[in-house]
Amino acid sequence: DDFPVHNLCYYHSSTSAQELRLCIENQEEVEESLVDEFGMTAFHVLFSTAEPSGELLKVLLEKYPFHVLGLKDANDKLAMDY
Repeated sequence: DDFPVHNLCYYHSSTSAQELRLCIENQEEVEESLVDEFGMTAFHVLFSTAEPSGELLKVLLEKYPFHVLGLKDANDKLAMDY
C-alpha cells in the first residue's frame, strides 16, 4: 500500500492515535507519501470524513510539517475546505 497513513485516516473510526503515530514514524520517505494521486494529503482525507477524529488530527499536527496544511488537492481545495 502506497499511502498507509491516508488509509488509516480514511478508516478513522477503527484507527487509534498510537497506530497512526507508529505508521507515520515508520514511513521511510515522508515527503513522498504526503500527497496521493488526487493531490490529497492525510489531512484532506481525515477532514473529508463525516466526523473527523480529534485525536488523529492531533497526531497529524504533531508529526507533519505545517506547510502541508497549505497544499491543495486536484480540486484546488485545502484540507480545511472539506
